[in-house]
Amino acid sequence: MEALAEHTIHFSGLAEGEHTFDFLLSEPFFKATGMEEYELGGEVNAHVELDRSEHLLVTNISISGYVTVPCDHCNAPMQQPVAGAQRQIFKLTGEEGIDDDELVSLDTYAHEVNLTHYFFECITLHMPIRHVHPEGQCDPEVDQAFQEIKVEHSPDPDPRWDALKALKKKN
Repeated sequence: MEALAEHTIHFSGLAEGEHTFDFLLSEPFFKATGMEEYELGGEVNAHVELDRSEHLLVTNISISGYVTVPCDHCNAPMQQPVAGAQRQIFKLTGEEGIDDDELVSLDTYAHEVNLTHYFFECITLHMPIRHVHPEGQCDPEVDQAFQEIKVEHSPDPDPRWDALKALKKKN
């Protein structure tokens, strides 16, 4: 994903301690993801609490808002609510080979960190797998078409189950 300049935090001038930042993730952010699922846009507020120390940046990212996605039932656009939180730790050591999802190594001379990828990650991890309008809000034409082609039948019971039930009754 392309890093967007507006999601960069310049931490070199920040005093040690806690700092807060707020970002609005809208159309440009969702276009930059390059994902078909997000091409309709959305509006997500990202709140970042950054705790700066000499060798660590601990960021707590919390998101809330909606992503406009196609409904899995009727394919009409819908606003899928999304909310969640994630912690990301940046270590200012320049060490290579740190293999941890939560810990990212930065060069000791780094003076800024871009959070675009981490916002994307947080949204993606907290999006529901299934996107469906609330009952009665799907496109009525699509619902009508589904009703016309709906096949009603009840499957015949598998005779093997009857044999197993007979064995259970004997015991």
